[in-house]
Amino acid sequence: MAAGINGASERIWWKDGVFYQIWPASYKDGNGDGMGDIAGIIEKLDYLKELGVDIIWVSPMFQSPQKDMGYDISDYEAIDPMYGSLQDAEKLIKECHDRNMRIIFDLVINHTSDEHAWFKESRASKDNPKRDWYFWRPAKYENGKRKPPNNWRSYFGGSAWQWDEHTQEYYLHLFCPEQPDLNWENDATREAIYSSAVKFWLDRGIDGFRIDTVNMYSKSQDFPDGSIKEPGAEYQMAQEHWCNGPRMHEFLRELNDKVLSRYDCVTVGELSSTSDIEHVLRYVSAGDKQLNMVFQFDIATLGMAPYNRHKTHPIHLPDLKAGLTRLQHLSTKTDGWDT
Repeated sequence: MAAGINGASERIWWKDGVFYQIWPASYKDGNGDGMGDIAGIIEKLDYLKELGVDIIWVSPMFQSPQKDMGYDISDYEAIDPMYGSLQDAEKLIKECHDRNMRIIFDLVINHTSDEHAWFKESRASKDNPKRDWYFWRPAKYENGKRKPPNNWRSYFGGSAWQWDEHTQEYYLHLFCPEQPDLNWENDATREAIYSSAVKFWLDRGIDGFRIDTVNMYSKSQDFPDGSIKEPGAEYQMAQEHWCNGPRMHEFLRELNDKVLSRYDCVTVGELSSTSDIEHVLRYVSAGDKQLNMVFQFDIATLGMAPYNRHKTHPIHLPDLKAGLTRLQHLSTKTDGWDT
């Protein structure tokens, strides 16, 4: 609760609300085609209300080639036909509000699909006005053999750089090759993101966002090699160069100032590779005006090797307790909040 006018209590809905995640593809099929959709979600709203759900979080259902289950977005302002239409999404928002429920969407703005109109323009030529909306770099050559610009490894394996035959340069993709990373250093890119991916949906009544990869927008601009964590591996995970970068907090403050602060909305960021609680607090401090809450991976990564999730080891109860304790400290005698 927060102090309101004359000291009265003012409920902050996202602090005591019950959130419920929906993965639309597998949730409820409303039209009989074997795939979950918006109509199916609407059918289940009364049931969710009876369960005590206050806020539903719907995972990506924007237009997408589905190379990464919707996290490769080709149009932020359109719904993928497999789920319905823009009008169906607007109806879903209204139906939630009619039941005094709220709804948040996924916000995926570290990268787009390679089928997004922005990237199609960017890869059209080296002098295209949108060339700098993504990260393009020339090849390195060793003994006459073409190599990527550095040794960064994608989260999905292999190099984080994809060769483009047409323009004879590499582009950066921290995830799959069909998900080129957006260049947040470019002012015009950020403004387009704010307008198309964020404000577009807030103006239609969305109550906030679960923000994907929220600390990866600021990269080391000299793109150095990552430190060797797996000796003998050609490519290395290099989170030290793409997580919590030099302008990361600046970017989030700008997003909040220009867009989010003008709406009664909530933000829940997906925050990886950030174990220092004092640093986490910078993201969720009410006074710093960046995010309301974050997801962390202290619990999810228990039993995994630090730089290879496929290498596992036994989980020990004290490690689980320690992870939970660290997260709870975020809202203990601070102005932050945790999930």
